[in-house]
Amino acid sequence: MGVADWFLSAYGRGNPATQLDRRHSDGLAWSAGNDVRPLIHGATYFPELLRCVRQLRSGDLLLFTDWRGDPDERLDGPGTEVSRVLCDAARRGVVVKGLIWRSHLDRLSFSEQQNRHLGEDIEAAGGECLLDMRVRPGGSHHQKFVVLRHPGRPDLDVAFVGGIDLCHSRNDGPDHDGDPRPQPMAKVYGPRPPWHDVQLAVRGPAVGDIETVFRERWNDPQPLTRNPIDAISERLRHDDHTPGRLPPQAPDPEPRGTQLTQLLRTYPNRRRGYPFAPRGERSVARAYNHVIPRAHRLIYLEDQYLWSAEVVDCFAEALIADAGLRLVAVIPHYPDQDGRLSLPLNLVGRVQALAKLDAAGPDRVAIYGVENHAGTPVYVHAKVCIVDDVWASVGSDNVNRRSWTHDSELSCAVVDAELDEREPRVVDRFGDGARRFARELRLELSREHLDRAAGDDTDLLDPSSAFEAFADSAANLQRWHDGGRTGPRPPGRLRPYVRPTLSRATRAWATPLYRVLPDPDGRPVSLRLRHAF
Repeated sequence: MGVADWFLSAYGRGNPATQLDRRHSDGLAWSAGNDVRPLIHGATYFPELLRCVRQLRSGDLLLFTDWRGDPDERLDGPGTEVSRVLCDAARRGVVVKGLIWRSHLDRLSFSEQQNRHLGEDIEAAGGECLLDMRVRPGGSHHQKFVVLRHPGRPDLDVAFVGGIDLCHSRNDGPDHDGDPRPQPMAKVYGPRPPWHDVQLAVRGPAVGDIETVFRERWNDPQPLTRNPIDAISERLRHDDHTPGRLPPQAPDPEPRGTQLTQLLRTYPNRRRGYPFAPRGERSVARAYNHVIPRAHRLIYLEDQYLWSAEVVDCFAEALIADAGLRLVAVIPHYPDQDGRLSLPLNLVGRVQALAKLDAAGPDRVAIYGVENHAGTPVYVHAKVCIVDDVWASVGSDNVNRRSWTHDSELSCAVVDAELDEREPRVVDRFGDGARRFARELRLELSREHLDRAAGDDTDLLDPSSAFEAFADSAANLQRWHDGGRTGPRPPGRLRPYVRPTLSRATRAWATPLYRVLPDPDGRPVSLRLRHAF
């Protein structure tokens, strides 16, 4: 076995129409020689993005996609509002191109107006921003990435990929005090909801792959929307609905690191398919179904949802197949919505998924939520999966059916060519050995959740002792709460996730609606019938 076996092949991607793999002269479905750095939290990502955008000069290229974009969200203090930073770049002569999901109506708690206003600002400054509704009915463009290219200065080329939108609530830091510009959420999260998230900074040849993802969407000749009302309103407002020409793609940056990086995507099966994915693409789901059965000691998840019994099948089967395998998942204590209708719809899929996992691995499945030191729950928006300290994935995709089949998603799977020399050196069953990137990412996230200082992680290296360290910390904090919060607060931010219960009557009406609204299925019928991706 070797590290290449942790990746999908081009055939395994299941989408021969894309240029993403054909552009590699070596025939591989991933790139080597990348420098990939995790940026934990918006308060880390946003200043780094700002620094890199300010380095752009006339003729350089800035490409971005977003699910939601708030023009007044600050990247790093006054004067660094998203709209101002992107517009300043366009006025300097930077080629600025954006694809923002058109979004549903604001009265349904979406972001139609904010996304339009950001696009209008960029257009007025000389850039180009399209409101993209080329999605399946009820779906969204959920990809969140930025690509910065520098003709003549390729050493500065960088791409940012992950779960962090350029919008309200995202600019929070490790103390989890919340973003000064919050987005309304369930009351339990307070007026400034604490937010936990992860983005990657990617340098090296993979930047060219990420740019290709943007170009495939940008060059899609289909109308940006087929909704006649939207089309009429666009004409009345003289909105830009025809993508301008992109400059020729520059050669990929030279290798500069040790990480092998594979891009994973979701595109739905649509009546009028994407030219680059006529029957959709489900490489996110395929990668999980390829990697999770290989797990031997520890699967570490951070996820916004963890929904759908069908989606967690691969995790349950891996737990059944290997009695030594453990799963740790960090998820939100509570959904982001608490309405009488929305709350049960947010819970029914999770109840089903957790029941399946608990049955598959009694005493080996640990689910936690996060709170800050004031006791306010932290909303976990991160999408991270780490398997046996070898394979790591960070992106926009959640562990649910919507992310695996229905919305557009982009994730980076990373396997480091550099071994981690700390014991245990080998965690996986194949002898491939712990890898520097995956292990460091898991330890960095763990130290934050356990209130550990840098380097205080000797007991976290081994999966078994790490599993116990999480359990002990969460149990101590829970006892402190149960005892009336008297005495010093124990270190740590994790508490055991309390499995919600739904009455039979609630499950009866919520389950069919859940399958249609929060967690729809975007697969071709033939794959649905086979329970395949």
